[in-house]
Amino acid sequence: MNKREKGFLGESIAQKYLKKQGYKIVETNYHASKFAEIDIIAKHKDYLVFIEVKMRFSTVKGYGREAVTVKKQQNIRFAAQHYLIYKIKQDVPVRFDVLEITSLGDVPEIQLIQNAF
Repeated sequence: MNKREKGFLGESIAQKYLKKQGYKIVETNYHASKFAEIDIIAKHKDYLVFIEVKMRFSTVKGYGREAVTVKKQQNIRFAAQHYLIYKIKQDVPVRFDVLEITSLGDVPEIQLIQNAF
């Protein structure tokens, strides 16, 4: 499975999980620039939530949440600001979540980290 296929699988699993948790998917793979992308934008209760999805098939290089570095967070914030300015055009409460999927066996383990940064 190549990187693109792994990403698609992870986001598919994430969307199903989020829907079961009461999230309403608004948009996926929103690009504000070459380096600033948001995997999933959803509504959850009163919040517009920007979600970074990280899927791992091994923990040798660490957990997915550890890959959401300060630089990655800055890029996500930039993309979120871009989205709010050009798509929403009003004040709304926002939140940044990380959804980590670790697939070491048959059933992936999913951890949703709300207000991750």
